[in-house]
Amino acid sequence: MSVAGGRLAVMVPWTLSDIERALRSSWTADICSPDDLPQWHPGNPARGQCDITALVVHDLLGGELILGEVHVNGVRRGHHWWNRLSTEVEIDLTREQFEPDEVVTNARLIERPRGPLGRREREYEELRRRIADLLGPLPRRMSGHLV
Repeated sequence: MSVAGGRLAVMVPWTLSDIERALRSSWTADICSPDDLPQWHPGNPARGQCDITALVVHDLLGGELILGEVHVNGVRRGHHWWNRLSTEVEIDLTREQFEPDEVVTNARLIERPRGPLGRREREYEELRRRIADLLGPLPRRMSGHLV
């Protein structure tokens, strides 16, 4: 609940399905990681969205961030981000982006980047804006430490 204009405003709670649906409907090529853009297509909209999606999920649900390495035929080709909630449940809303020959290994907890994200800040802020348009006001972004 929040107070608006001296009156108590009731906020409608979100379900996990609401959050997932909002994220999935917001993934587009213009916010895809530049490294993954050649493989992004409407049939695989999760491609290149893992980092900013994990950060938005962290903003909404807290927990920890996990980073893994993506390997193809034993060669590291990139990284993959997902979330672990305080209940130890892991949530990975972008796992389906990978082809059968892409394997995610060496998962480890990472500290959230402090301050602006550098090359992905614009995309992160755009994803947050899209989610807020669908769900309503979002909490402030999390600080740069594990919660």
